[in-house]
Order: sequence, then structure tokens, then C-alpha cells
Amino acid sequence: MTEHEHVRVAVIGSGFGGLGAAVRLRREGVTDFVVLERADSVGGTWRDNSYPGCACDVPSHLYSFSFAPNPDWPRTFSGQEHIRAYLEHVTDVFGLRPHLRLNTEVKLMTWDGERLRWVIETGRGTLTADIVVSATGPLSDPKVPDIPGLDTFPGKVFHSARWDHDYDLRGKRVAMVGTGASAIQIVPAIQPQVAKLTLFQRTPPWVMPRVDRAISGAERLLHRTLPVTARLRRGLLWGIRELQVQAFTKRPNELGLVEQLAKRNMFRAVKDPVLRAKLTPDYRIGCKRILLSSTYYPALAEPNVDVVASGLSEIRGSTVVAADGSEAEVDAIVFGTGFHVTDMPIAERVVGAEGRTLAEAWSSGMKSLRGATAAGFPNWMTIIGPNTGLGNSSMILMIESQLNYLADYVRQLDVLGGQAALDARPGAVDAWNHRVQERMKRTVWATGGCTSWYLDDNGVNTTVWPGTTTEFRGATRHVDLAEYDLIRTPAPAPAPASASASASASEPSAPPAPRTKKKAEAEA
Repeated sequence: MTEHEHVRVAVIGSGFGGLGAAVRLRREGVTDFVVLERADSVGGTWRDNSYPGCACDVPSHLYSFSFAPNPDWPRTFSGQEHIRAYLEHVTDVFGLRPHLRLNTEVKLMTWDGERLRWVIETGRGTLTADIVVSATGPLSDPKVPDIPGLDTFPGKVFHSARWDHDYDLRGKRVAMVGTGASAIQIVPAIQPQVAKLTLFQRTPPWVMPRVDRAISGAERLLHRTLPVTARLRRGLLWGIRELQVQAFTKRPNELGLVEQLAKRNMFRAVKDPVLRAKLTPDYRIGCKRILLSSTYYPALAEPNVDVVASGLSEIRGSTVVAADGSEAEVDAIVFGTGFHVTDMPIAERVVGAEGRTLAEAWSSGMKSLRGATAAGFPNWMTIIGPNTGLGNSSMILMIESQLNYLADYVRQLDVLGGQAALDARPGAVDAWNHRVQERMKRTVWATGGCTSWYLDDNGVNTTVWPGTTTEFRGATRHVDLAEYDLIRTPAPAPAPASASASASASEPSAPPAPRTKKKAEAEA
């Protein structure tokens, strides 16, 4: 990378969002782009999360690009290694490697209003781009709580998204902090190995069985031979989830039956009434993400596991202390405490047209137009932006909808011609956000009686989309230029007339041009 490199589009991140954006740009005929990735390989969250038991809770055929079907998924719910391999395959099939800039962390992105371009400072140099597509994703920067005494803990400490594979947990006393999607996969994976596992649970999750199985060779052969069968399978999985959305967004009381199924799942595995009481949520199912596991409850019922129904509050040497005062001696602490979702660190590195960062613009809550663009940040777009998350379906569906919006955004700039930029109008952003939040009021995420990572510090759900994926696709099919201000390169200001006259009076006059023979004859 040279200091003067300029590209049409710079994509930040190489997970599903970044690779999807790269593929879509190529399909639109745009080849002048780079994908900036801070790590040494592609994969995003499926590269970073390699903890024991890591797998997807969305069926494989739905958790993949529609334009890159994979007939050879080995299981109905694929593991991390299979999803990462799929993303490597997409990178190769669509010829994306020449566009990759690995080990290139973005330090700062600053809008240059004079040249209508972004100046991008990275760990390997500076480049400029007409358009920036931020695809870092909300699950990229781990969140570790500030626990008093953590810095003096003599044992091993790591986050689930930064798993230390060199540390052997066998025979160790381990504290698992958190009961989210990662923890319920880690617990059953490490429970048979460790001497003692202490699970710190602030809020019990609702857990449904995970009906996972190997996909037979006959099924895979059928999908390879008749691709339409894979499309039908994907369509069926999508349709079922679309029908479920109404219960989450409009009729949360209908989820009571699902709660009974979840309780039955617990009762089958957990016979101890005291442990059952600890594991039974007191909020409506769906308010926090419904987790899928058929091994979590059985693992918790094992004699070497202790569930502490309280958060970790303090660490004294090798002793971990819960908020309820209970203590345990441990050799290692694993944090499954989520990510910076509503306060994404990338926002601190984006400086817009008014000289303020995106983090400052979002200080009272994340807001964007159609989950993509923010007022004051021209030609900047985010994939998986505010209110684009899902509570029951595949994020790949939302990503592909945003790729449609990106494609039309680029087309509109081409039609406008010349040096041009589009800046989302504040009124359009506010109107979109108001509609989203009004719809949010009757959803299970607002009425279910829980505090989840979907909510920001103000208690506002800036994470989830309160509708179907079909609705979102319709809303992002085209860019409405009425929602944007068009910015052109500023024209140079003409010099004042008096200054021009003064300058010409003070400057010596140019000597007359020499007269040629033809010119002399003409004048005669």
C-alpha cells in the first residue's frame, strides 16, 4: 500500500458482510476496491470465535449466501470450522484475494470535504477512497467487565472470542462468566475435562433443544445434482422463520406455548428443584435471544458444575466472589460476556464532515438511515448497522438486503456523474428511526421484562429489526435520493474584480506579439 493509493471503494472487514460487499461490487462491475482486514485471514467472527463447541444456531442452508449455495454442509447446524472454510471458499471462487489487504488495521477514517473522499489511515500506510463500506460487524470487539481485582488474578484469563488454545483446561478449576450463546456451547464442551466448573449467571437464558444431525451423503448428492432442491430447502427454512416473526413483533403473548416447551426441555435434564429454580427465567421468552442446545442443561446437572445465580463482583487473589457473597477458588476465568454492540469501537475512528466522530454523533444512541448511512458522514455505509439485527432468523438475509442498497448507492453516484457524494439528511434519518422505534414498542424485546444486550445505555433497542426480512428487503431495494443531500466538489471562488484590476494595473504589460509577413499584409 502506498501513501497515494486511491480506490473507488474501501471495505472494512472480511466477515460475511465484507466479503458479501466485495462480491456484490464485482457483480456490479466495480473492481477498483480493497478489503481492509486487521487479521491475517478472512472470516470475521467465525475466525475469531474458535472456542470449544463453537457452532451456528441458524441452519446451515440458511446461514449462507443465496448467490453461493453450499450443497456439502456436513450438519444441519454447522460448526465454526465449516463456516470459516465456507468463507475461504467464497473468497477463492469469486476472486477476492487480489483485493484483500490483510494485517491492515484501520486507525482513522477522515472525510475530506474538498476532494470528496475518505482519507484512511491504517497500520500499513494511508489511502483514500470515494466510498467506505464498514463491515466490521457488531460482534467483533469483545467486552470484558471491569471487575475489581481482575488485574491481580494469578491464573489464566481470556474471552470466549480470544480463546487461548495453548492453555490446557484439563483438571483445572474454571470460572465461566456469562450465560449467552457462547457460554451454552462452551460449558458442555469443557465440563467433562475440568475438575470444577463454576458458572456465574446473572440472568438465566431460555434454552430450546438443538435438533442437529449429520446431513447424509444422499442429501448432499441430491443438492449437488439438483441445485433447486437446496434452494427449496433454504426457502422452507426461511419461510418458517418469517411466520414466527409476528409473535416476536406484534403478539408476544403467543410465545407462552414456546415457554412451556423450553421448560419441558429443562425438566427432562435437570431433576434438582433448587437448580431448576436457578435456571428458570422470569421474563417472556424471546426478550433475550432464545438459545439452542441439547447438552447445556445435562452439563449443568453434573456433580463437578456449580451454578451461581449471581454476577461476578470481585476477585481476591485466586478467589472469585459473586454479588451474593459466594466464593470459589479457580485456576482460570473465561468471559463469555459478549461484545461492544451498541458502542462499536469503529465509530470512534470515523470523522465526518463536521469534524466529529461517529461515536460523538451516536452519543445519545445509534441512528442510521435504513440501517446503512448516517447524517454528516457522506459516502459512508455500514453493513449490519443500527436496528438490522434479528432475533430468530439468519443475518445473511439482512446482509444481502444491505448489499442491494449498496449496489444501488453506487449506481446512483454513477448516474450523477463527476465528483459527487451523498449525505443522509438528518430529517430522513430521524423519520426512519422514529418509525422503527414506534414499531419496537409492542415487540417482545420492549415488553418482555428483561434487560438484554439489544439495549443501549439509555434502554433503547438500537440493535434489532422489528419486522420481517421481507419488509427490510423491500425497504432497502433502492436508494431514495430525496433522503440525501447531494454534495459536489466546491468550485474555486472567483477573484474580486477590484483585486483583478489592481493586479493588472500594477503588472507590466506584455510585449506585442511579433508581426508575421501574412499578418502585416492583412493589416495593410
